[in-house]
Amino acid sequence: MSTGGGTSECEWRTLGEIFDIRNGYTPSKSNADYWENGTVPWFRMEDIRENGRILSDAIQHITDEGVKKSGAFPANSLIMSTTATIGEHALIITDFVCNQQITCFSLKNEHKNDMDIKFVFYLFFAFGEWCKNNVNKGGGLPIINTAKLATYKIPVPPMEEQERIVSILDRFDKLCNDISEGLPAEIEARRKQYEYYRDKLLSFEEVKM
Repeated sequence: MSTGGGTSECEWRTLGEIFDIRNGYTPSKSNADYWENGTVPWFRMEDIRENGRILSDAIQHITDEGVKKSGAFPANSLIMSTTATIGEHALIITDFVCNQQITCFSLKNEHKNDMDIKFVFYLFFAFGEWCKNNVNKGGGLPIINTAKLATYKIPVPPMEEQERIVSILDRFDKLCNDISEGLPAEIEARRKQYEYYRDKLLSFEEVKM
C-alpha cells in the first residue's frame, strides 16, 4: 500500500477557531420524564470501551425533555473524555448528548467545507496524548477544561489532501480490525505499522509567516 506520506507545510488553526466546544451533562436521574422511553443517544465512556470509536448509537438514551434548551449535539461531532479517564475519543455520526465526563467538538458552520471530520478524528489520537499531559494537577479528579482544549493547534491541509490521508488510514484501520485470528505478534506488528503511518501521514510543518 503506497502512502505517499511525508512532512509538508500547511496552515495551522486552534480547535477553538474550528469547533464549537461544549461539555456534556447528565439530566436529573430523579426525573423519570428525562429517561423513560428515551430516544436521544446519551454517550458515556462505556460506549467507547464496548463499541469502538465510530458510534451511531449509545447504550443509554434520554428523552427530548432531558435535552438542554441549546439542543442536542449535531451528528458528525467528535467527543473526548476530559475528566477522570483522559484522552479517549470517538466520532459520533448521529445527533446525541453525552455525560459530563466528555467534551463535544462540533465543526463551526464556516469550517464544514474545509475540514474533513474523519481527518480530525485521526488527529485526535495525538490530541488525546496531549490532553493526558496537560491536565489540571490540583486536587480531585484529573480534568482538562474547555479553555485549554481550545488552544490546541491542528494542521489544516487542503481538503483533497485530508481526504487522501483519510482514505489511506481507513484502509489501514480496516486491515487491523479485520484480523480475527493469528499470532499475537503478527497482530501487534500490524497495529504498530498502522500507528507509524498514521503519525507519518499526519506530520505537517506550520507555514512560516
